[in-house]
Amino acid sequence: MRVRFGPWYPLAEVGAHAPAAEGILQVRLATGLVDYPRGKSAMLWYGHALDTRAAALALATAHAGNDLVCRHLIEIEDATDLGAFCARLLAEFVRRFGTRPMYLR
Repeated sequence: MRVRFGPWYPLAEVGAHAPAAEGILQVRLATGLVDYPRGKSAMLWYGHALDTRAAALALATAHAGNDLVCRHLIEIEDATDLGAFCARLLAEFVRRFGTRPMYLR
């Protein structure tokens, strides 16, 4: 399966980047790492949304002032179930780091 995410950009600038379409969004710390049970990662959130821009704007509003970056899926095979693909990303994170990413609230 061919998958490609776009470049990382500040979460505060998401309105200019994320599409108003179904997709997957990733959010991580711009600098630094989070301690997880089996290692460290900057990743904080993976999400599938029917409107990627709306979901990202909600995160940007809720976490204004935090040093976060995000990126969204820009290429994947058309027949891919994005919800299932996002679930696989989360499962791989859990396998590697021992827990789900520290979700933004």
